[in-house]
Amino acid sequence: MATRLTIGRAAEAAGCKVQTIRYYEQIGLLRRPPRSEGNQRLFAHEDVRRLAFIRHARALGFPLQAIRDLLSLGDEPDQSCEAVDAIARAQLGDVEERIEYLQALRRELKRMIEQCRGGRIADCRVIEVLSDHAPGEMFDRTVLRSGVGSP
Repeated sequence: MATRLTIGRAAEAAGCKVQTIRYYEQIGLLRRPPRSEGNQRLFAHEDVRRLAFIRHARALGFPLQAIRDLLSLGDEPDQSCEAVDAIARAQLGDVEERIEYLQALRRELKRMIEQCRGGRIADCRVIEVLSDHAPGEMFDRTVLRSGVGSP
């Protein structure tokens, strides 16, 4: 019989927390492993590889549904990787959009700081800019696309 790992050892081997493994089991990303006579979960090395895959995909920002789809596609190694490529391209698009958002946020913060040259709080441009918004108005993607906040 192949060596089986307890949940703690599997978590350590995959670089994640025990609670994370339980969560992935609960939502179906990880199969429920067999249990020992003492009712401990016993994970195979394939389970640890799957956990590492999930962890890496999460680190790259893939949402859980995309990871679920990638795992499912990975279970069919002879099919075309077109669907996998589409998922990766969608993730890249999301990352690029977040980068644009963060760059615009950076420009807005720099602009606020540059306009504030010290002095008294009553004259502080940062406080003024942060206070000068309608209720519920936020610096968001809509504001960014409109060009507001550009240097």
